Amino acid sequence: MTSQLLPRLILGSSSPYRRELLERLRLPFEVAVPDIDETPLTGETPDATALRLSLNKAEAIAQQHPGALVIGSDQVLTLDGRQMGKPGSHDKAREQLCLMRGRTATFHSALCLLDGRTGQSQLADVQTRVTLRDLSDAEIDAYLRLEKPYDVAGSAKSEGWASRCCRAWSRMTRPRWSAFR
Repeated sequence: MTSQLLPRLILGSSSPYRRELLERLRLPFEVAVPDIDETPLTGETPDATALRLSLNKAEAIAQQHPGALVIGSDQVLTLDGRQMGKPGSHDKAREQLCLMRGRTATFHSALCLLDGRTGQSQLADVQTRVTLRDLSDAEIDAYLRLEKPYDVAGSAKSEGWASRCCRAWSRMTRPRWSAFR
């Protein structure tokens, strides 16, 4: 199959981290930023929030780019059943990390692949439990100054220095792809 017959691949995300991950595959792709409300719905479970948002992002981009393969993704972090969003600031990030230190949180990472040629999509959810080391205030501040994780759920990045902040990483479930819908 020639590249002219392949559909365009579009990452529907504003995340530089997702872009970097996809670049590792060395596939040609474009990036388009979806404009959707990421507020969890009342009573919505964390995995349902992540799955819904990944689908909504893919659908929003597919409408703008007919015929493309679109990847939508979202991640929700929970601690004690409470969803923790993107902090947006140093102070909120410090507050989140202080609450998480020495404790185990769950990342709900969802991925949607939407085929704009057929309208069919596949969804997957992976849950990963992470135990944050019992970091000192100085370590938290150093991490925040170095990584500036203000745009990620729970202020927690698995890349770079942040990987040393975690005591344990355990995958709870394997990706489960839903049937094409």
